Amino acid sequence: MHLTVLGTRGEVEESAPSHSRHSGILIDGTLLFDIGEKEYLDIRPDHIFITHLHPDHAFFITDPAPVDVPMYGPEAYEDTVTVTMMNAPVSLGPYTITPIPTHHSKLVRSAAYLVRRGEESLLYTGDLIWINREFHHLFDPVDLVITDGSLIRKGGRIRRDAETGTLYGHSGIPDLVRLFAPFTSRILFVHFGSWFYEDIDAAREKIAALGEEYGVSVRAAHDGMELETADPVFPRGQSSLSRFGG
Repeated sequence: MHLTVLGTRGEVEESAPSHSRHSGILIDGTLLFDIGEKEYLDIRPDHIFITHLHPDHAFFITDPAPVDVPMYGPEAYEDTVTVTMMNAPVSLGPYTITPIPTHHSKLVRSAAYLVRRGEESLLYTGDLIWINREFHHLFDPVDLVITDGSLIRKGGRIRRDAETGTLYGHSGIPDLVRLFAPFTSRILFVHFGSWFYEDIDAAREKIAALGEEYGVSVRAAHDGMELETADPVFPRGQSSLSRFGG
């Protein structure tokens, strides 16, 4: 599968030329996972899958606009657009897309998506605290994991709602490397928080170094990055930025 990372910026004010757009992962030019920018509609994907209904993953939450593409997510949404709840695998041509419940928010439901085409596979988590162990067998093994780069510190920033006991927030990058290393040889981080923009070159180096302990390849993505799920290594250097410029 050919993968294009459309956006790598979390819900922060900071921006940089290769890290300016919100979440979006495009597979083979047809399947779009998260639509953090309205301009991603210009790609004209066949289907859109939303990890959760926060505006940096679903632009229409704060910027209502019609969307003529079938959209699926972990919960239904009906306003200027329609999101159909997806709680079971779907087959679309050569692809099988499996939703996997995740922990992230106390207000909205969230899901990761496992995408398989033949022998190739990809897990895209969106924002993340944890995935329950009962679901780990679904992505054992997987060619590539794309996950949450909001926080570099171990432990991340996780809170507990006083009334419901629900955990919410983001795990730390070191914790996510430890979580996914048993299941894959490559982990790609997106959705960067403020820490990343303080020194982007140093941040990339920190992320790349985190996989050494676990024997996996770990990288920071950038807007417009292109790669193949079947490749055994990440592409070297920076590929050209996306069709949206920047």
